Amino acid sequence: MADFAGRHIVVTGGSTGIGRATAEVLVRDGARVTLIARGADKLRDAAAALGANARFEVADVGEKNQLLAALDSAEAAFGPIEGLFANAGTGGSFAPILDYMEESYEAVLAVNLHAVLHAVRRVLPGMYERGRGAILVTGSLASERGMANNVGYVVSKHGVLGLARAVALEAAPRGVRVNCLIPGFIETPMLAGIAPEVAQALAARVPQGRIGGAAEVAEVAAFLLSDAASHVTGQSWSVDGGVLGTLVV
Repeated sequence: MADFAGRHIVVTGGSTGIGRATAEVLVRDGARVTLIARGADKLRDAAAALGANARFEVADVGEKNQLLAALDSAEAAFGPIEGLFANAGTGGSFAPILDYMEESYEAVLAVNLHAVLHAVRRVLPGMYERGRGAILVTGSLASERGMANNVGYVVSKHGVLGLARAVALEAAPRGVRVNCLIPGFIETPMLAGIAPEVAQALAARVPQGRIGGAAEVAEVAAFLLSDAASHVTGQSWSVDGGVLGTLVV
């Protein structure tokens, strides 16, 4: 079990799915957690369930000013941000590249890539000053593979992996680690509502034969944010039941 006693960790996209599940693990292991997302009601419910060591900020991370204001408030309330899980994301629209709307492309990049850059730039100075810190960004199978008919999402997830690798190299001498989490097919709101036959088809492409759970990803995320992963940086860490390591996809 990791020890986060007294540490303040921010989780974007923290009201549901992998973000909320990770927040549960972090609080369980002693962290103070600030959740950031757009939906006030879901955030309120999540923070209430987590208890006194959790709070929330309502913000659309795709809007830079909202994101930075939320991070400022988080630090004012719970102290220096010692860990950042930049997890918020959107799937965007699906269309061939010739029909893919520019507005959709820009909206996906704003949330999945630009928001991560803004958050990292906001927390890094304090981490550098303290000589320690951990940043984890959420990628995707689309960080490592091309996928048709969803160019905005694929570009954003390739980009966030590159961002993590670049910042990891810069930050390592200053005591800060940066890694990229690669969830596979996971039971999250992004997969909610898909037809049973589609879910079965996805599960069939996983060597373990099933879709993963958010709690399984959360344990790995917490590990990467913890001192237990003190010699892990610049990595893409898959939690995918074996998809990327095989020829199944």
